[in-house]
Amino acid sequence: MSLTRVFTTSGVRPVLSVVIAWMLAHNVLYTYVAPFVVQAGLSDRVDLVLLTFGVAALLGIWIAGKLVDRYLRRAVLVSLLAFAVTSVAFGMWADSPTVVFCGVAIWGVTFGGAATLLQTALADTAGDGADVALSMNVVAWNGAIAGGGIVGGLLLDTWGASSFPWALTAFLTVGLLIAWSAKHRGFTPGARLSTSQVSGH
Repeated sequence: MSLTRVFTTSGVRPVLSVVIAWMLAHNVLYTYVAPFVVQAGLSDRVDLVLLTFGVAALLGIWIAGKLVDRYLRRAVLVSLLAFAVTSVAFGMWADSPTVVFCGVAIWGVTFGGAATLLQTALADTAGDGADVALSMNVVAWNGAIAGGGIVGGLLLDTWGASSFPWALTAFLTVGLLIAWSAKHRGFTPGARLSTSQVSGH
């Protein structure tokens, strides 16, 4: 199947848009996490902050594996919402080490499951064009890594690290609205597997 045909398949573009919005938000903060946590007096605890994120991300992978077949849509929406609320908390209490560590843990859990949830949604939506769609996902994902670095650098130079949470909130709100609206194709409600298939496993 051609790139154009897959890209114009109903539901593919919303999923890719959510990938970009979600990963832009993630990479703005992840790339510049050191200057961000300085606000909470954690300049000498960046290693512990990243360890917290990593452990939480592993937990997120496990949770996503449990939920992806039955609750994919709900898991995506809850993850985006949780990350957005965490971003608002970061914006309001960036000087609190407790808020930073708790927020990083929540952020890690939501990010850990992102790849599983988004790639599954894209493959389901693209159908026979799944291989091509997933190659687009790689481009979107890596583009968001670069974009997050650029956007974060501009924000840091212009308004400082305190501006990060509000940029994250904006990106995540866009992603949440797109995922919410893609109810019929992209992020559909209900289980991915039928009851007979589940019992058969």
